[in-house]
Amino acid sequence: MNKIDLLIGFAIGILASIVGCYIFVIFFTDFDFISGIESMKSEGKLGKLITLGSILDLVAFGVLLKLNKDIMARGVVLAVIIIAIVTLFA
Repeated sequence: MNKIDLLIGFAIGILASIVGCYIFVIFFTDFDFISGIESMKSEGKLGKLITLGSILDLVAFGVLLKLNKDIMARGVVLAVIIIAIVTLFA
């Protein structure tokens, strides 16, 4: 059961980052989501966008800890680490 909880936490972390990126692009730029991503990538600011999107991971982590879902919270942390590594090498 622990591996499934870890996987669910990982999925929550990835989805929270995507939703955070989506919210930032929609509310703070004049682009739609796909063209905003392409614009940020061409300007070399994709890493900053992903970093801002990961703020929602902090919220998810706090909520999971409050609900005593420690293994799921570890999955969120794992997602943040994987996103950071992918951002460094992309």
